[in-house]
Amino acid sequence: MSGGAAGRYESLIQRNRWLRELPADGLGDMLGLARVRTLGDGERLHAKDDPPDGLYGVISGAVRISSTGADGREALLTVLSPGSWFGEISLFDGLPRTHDAHASGTTELLMIPRQGFHQLLERRPELYPHFMRLLCRRLRLSFSMLEDSALLPLPARLAKRLLTHAHAYGETRNDEALPSIQLSQEALGLMLNSSRQSINKLLKRLEQAGWLQIKYGEIVILDEPALTRLAVGSATLQEIE
Repeated sequence: MSGGAAGRYESLIQRNRWLRELPADGLGDMLGLARVRTLGDGERLHAKDDPPDGLYGVISGAVRISSTGADGREALLTVLSPGSWFGEISLFDGLPRTHDAHASGTTELLMIPRQGFHQLLERRPELYPHFMRLLCRRLRLSFSMLEDSALLPLPARLAKRLLTHAHAYGETRNDEALPSIQLSQEALGLMLNSSRQSINKLLKRLEQAGWLQIKYGEIVILDEPALTRLAVGSATLQEIE
């Protein structure tokens, strides 16, 4: 990628909190390795057990990270929005991809090739702590989601997932007064191991309370503090009825 192309995407890339912590020259070196890849809706980026080829950042569109069981059912882990980066696990341990990745809508990605990435770290070992922080954030999030699945009721898990997704899993800053989520109710149901009908019912109750607004393929958060109280258990759905 040329310097001009890197500048073209810098404003989008800088939405990412992790990237903002990188030294400016280190970020420039990394972007100098980047290639742009465009996927059509539903196109596969990689399959589970594929060999690692690099680190990816979402410029536009979205990426579904999922796995398919022996019975053909999809387990949707997350949908990554612009500003999110992924692929670092296989990039560091050299093992196959842990999940499938497909484009959701026309999607544009930045790709840092694996070989060039490791050559960069050999030249710039001081960048290692920044990438370790990215891995640690992923690990903390994974533990949090496991705990939520075991301990939280569905309304709290839904509220927490909406908030987490609205802020791109803690990776991006959101300067919008009203964070919005480009996510279908079916996708929310898959991520929370619940039916679309149950998710729809809960969302409508939250909309009636004035906490969010439901649009086609989009959810707009109107009252983030209220959703936060529901997510942490200091508020219940019964209180808004």
